[in-house]
Amino acid sequence: MPGPTACAAPAADRVLVFTRTVQFRHDAIPTTIATLQRVAAAEGMQADATEAADFTPVRLARYRVVVFANTTGDVLDAAQQRALEGFIRAGGGFAGLHAAADTEYDWPWYGARVGAYFRAHPPGLQDTRVQPERDGRARGTAWPIRGEIFTCRDNPRARARGRHGGRTSLRWRWMGDDHPITWCHTFDGGHSWYTGLGHDEAVYRDPDFVAQLRQGLRYAAGSSSRCSVASSTLARALTT
Repeated sequence: MPGPTACAAPAADRVLVFTRTVQFRHDAIPTTIATLQRVAAAEGMQADATEAADFTPVRLARYRVVVFANTTGDVLDAAQQRALEGFIRAGGGFAGLHAAADTEYDWPWYGARVGAYFRAHPPGLQDTRVQPERDGRARGTAWPIRGEIFTCRDNPRARARGRHGGRTSLRWRWMGDDHPITWCHTFDGGHSWYTGLGHDEAVYRDPDFVAQLRQGLRYAAGSSSRCSVASSTLARALTT
């Protein structure tokens, strides 16, 4: 019989959206779920949402992608963590939205999967422009957005391939003016995609952000090798 971390190959047509919170809870979570369900449907997939931390090899084997959508705190116990690790090692995909980086600080594997841990953010919402990148160079047209912009404990550039990152006027203690906001990489057998955007309800009505979500879901599912890449350039300097 397979061991506790083993999973069958994940199904190609289902997405599990996980929204459990132990610490701060975002009011936008219902909108986040509804948007991800629409995006998944546009890709021919069904998205199931859950707050229950009942991760097992058998249950996860039903899914192609697991999305941690504005999760916070310690949301999985040791057995559930092993189940998610087994899912990824069997080729399952992972996507993280916003506070997914504010989750599972005592689980180094998870931090490596996301690519970085949250450290802090400036007060309020910031007006910013998101600049697509490829191989560290700007590609395409930047698009404006208003959101809560995270800074991370360290810069994910050295670990993640095809970052959404770039230069920003945000000089806020830890990350200087190089401020990745979205990135992707392959890790431990599966595709991983993360965006720091997604804090408030309004952002889910932004067509550029929704397009970014769709591209990220496709990458996590393995249906596209193109990593969604963008940079964050804030419109005003913050000197906190």
